[in-house]
Amino acid sequence: MGNVSSTIENTLCTGCGVCEDVCPVHAITIVKKQGIFIPEINEKQCLSPKCGKCLKVCPGIGINLKELSNSLFTENQVVSDTYIGNYISLYSGYSLDADIRFHSASGGLLSQFLVYLLDKRIVDGVVVTSFSEEDKTRPVSYIARTKEDVIKARSSKYCPVSLNNIVNEIVGTDGKYIIVGLPCHIQGFRKRTLIDKRLKERISGYFAIYCSSNRTFNAQEYLFRKYNVRRDDISYFAYRDNGCLGNLVIETYKGRKEEPYTDYYPKLRSFFKPRRCLSCIDHYGELADVCFGDIHIYPYSEDKIGINSCIVRTSRYKILLEQAVRDGYIYLQDLDPYTLNESQKTMLYPKKVKAKALMNIDRILGRQTVRYDDPVLEKCKPKLKDYLSVFITNIQRFIGSHPSLWFLIDLSNKNR
Repeated sequence: MGNVSSTIENTLCTGCGVCEDVCPVHAITIVKKQGIFIPEINEKQCLSPKCGKCLKVCPGIGINLKELSNSLFTENQVVSDTYIGNYISLYSGYSLDADIRFHSASGGLLSQFLVYLLDKRIVDGVVVTSFSEEDKTRPVSYIARTKEDVIKARSSKYCPVSLNNIVNEIVGTDGKYIIVGLPCHIQGFRKRTLIDKRLKERISGYFAIYCSSNRTFNAQEYLFRKYNVRRDDISYFAYRDNGCLGNLVIETYKGRKEEPYTDYYPKLRSFFKPRRCLSCIDHYGELADVCFGDIHIYPYSEDKIGINSCIVRTSRYKILLEQAVRDGYIYLQDLDPYTLNESQKTMLYPKKVKAKALMNIDRILGRQTVRYDDPVLEKCKPKLKDYLSVFITNIQRFIGSHPSLWFLIDLSNKNR
């Protein structure tokens, strides 16, 4: 069957880290290379082709999203939407803890609900990601067991995140756990549970964060250069803090630099997008029990503190969210699918057709492509503008991967 070396060679790796933990002989190590996380394989130690477990759990090569979603979410209340997938309820909402709401991405709904689940001992731990105490810009994933653990991880991380070493800790510890991650993380964990009964028994739920595309670590380096700060001098770093959508915040012993998210983030455009993100079609996290993200569309955009949107795919978590409302943890209001999709339209609507354009190009070039079972993707017929968009994106990615060319990013943003 082989191992994930083919995933790496065809630039299909998402950097999720799930392959490292599943390897029975510890032949895989997740390392940071060229601004992303990728597996490094000890071929002498690897059991390939007899084993192949790493390939079985790999989300990078693709996944039968629709088939798996239809097998997971089967309750009578479930309805389906072309973009959202299967769901039971949609909400807008926010944390009723003023501090959590103000300092989290959007409204702090995810962080507050995790706190609720821990407070009420519904789960024993939640897998979250914060920045390291030693390096304030390096993401570290861990099992949070207290409110303080959750708060340390609040807000967005626009950089690669690997959940390696998490599975083995969960499997080796009694209790029930929540996995919080991007859609690709959720896909990897779902694949792992298909071959690992112990892990399936430990996981109480999957919470996804909407994702149009991630950014490489080179984006951090670009921002630090732009704001003239040294990584070693940083005492606090956040991509989004202080209110709705929030600000980039960088603190050093020299002072504090702050810029609105809406000013700095759009200027990064596609310069620092990982290549695998370009062929992803799962924006919301179709295999997660609950999904969280922004809803920056009128009238919600009038709010300056923070409001989230939320997709619920199981009745169990619908009930728990409603209990959290009654217990004074969160505020929720019903939301319609059209408004949710419109709030994401810039990233959402072009996603599948552009992914199909890249797949078509890769097939022509003889590269392995991602495999999905999405009927909408199959019917997509990219136009010339879609192929041009892929071409321009890859030019930008080339510039972003070469620091000597970063002056071109500044020039292109001069009149934006």
